Amino acid sequence: MKTVPSEAFPAPSSTRLSSQFGDPNSGLRSITELSGSAVVIHVGGDIDASNESVWQHMVSRTASIAVAPGPFVIDIRSLDFMGSCAYAALANEAVRCGRRGVNLRLVSNQPVVARTIAACGLGRLLPMYTSVENALSPSLNDLD
Repeated sequence: MKTVPSEAFPAPSSTRLSSQFGDPNSGLRSITELSGSAVVIHVGGDIDASNESVWQHMVSRTASIAVAPGPFVIDIRSLDFMGSCAYAALANEAVRCGRRGVNLRLVSNQPVVARTIAACGLGRLLPMYTSVENALSPSLNDLD
């Protein structure tokens, strides 16, 4: 899997290219991995109204790399906070990805994320998985 960091996660020994989205003090960091037509972005930090535009840009720019039939996987397990604006951006991007034949898949082990997605009626747009591995090769048993 080819890896491209997009923010300030510490880079392991593999070769990585760095780029920043918006304000480097936004509180967001990400690493993007490419595997065939699949794209995986690991995100950490906080998402709220103060960095909503940075989040939207990060998600849409990374999603644009994904090519059908590969999924676009967003791993949010390292997020400390995810405001309502983050869910709206994910839902909007899921619709755009769907038009291109790309499935957006969310990775989280936080019950509050699952409850929020269910309460907002976003379960079909934002299917959740417990690991990146499950999201990359989903079966009905892997969905949370």
